[in-house]
Amino acid sequence: SRTPLREALARLEQDGLVAIAPRMGVYVVRKSLEQILEMIVAWAALESMAARLAASEALDKDIARLRKHAMKHSESSARADLGEYSDANIQFHQMILEMSGCALLAKLADGLFVHMHAIRRRAMGEGDRASRSVVDHMSIIEALEARDPDLAEDLVREHTLRLHDHVRRAWTRMEHLTKTTI
Repeated sequence: SRTPLREALARLEQDGLVAIAPRMGVYVVRKSLEQILEMIVAWAALESMAARLAASEALDKDIARLRKHAMKHSESSARADLGEYSDANIQFHQMILEMSGCALLAKLADGLFVHMHAIRRRAMGEGDRASRSVVDHMSIIEALEARDPDLAEDLVREHTLRLHDHVRRAWTRMEHLTKTTI
């Protein structure tokens, strides 16, 4: 029926993903380079604080679950199954946010992540980003296991800001690829 469709479109508009022009149609809203870079900076701030909190607050079993998840999916990276690894990478970051014990951090990050999903996924397949990501994830897990909030925070921030630097360098190529795939 029309009601669920209207509600879905209203939510997409509220999230800033589409613009609705009455009697004209629904249009995908493209983010500028500056907007994307700002979102990555905000994501880095949120997730690095989450890592700081997780180093102190997370249960040992949750950190063990994070390690198991990372180990399982590091093989996807090695096999060049980038779609699977990209999804696992996203889950890794969401798990850190959940382990922080701060629901608001996770909610704010999820709001940003709606916009960042395609960029993160596309960037993962470029260069050695997937294999570098695996190394970074293992270092982050070790900092969490050591219950070192300063190191966990720094490692997560550096990891996310590498995405920032990559997007800034590769924007023209990524923008072209995004336009051709939508």
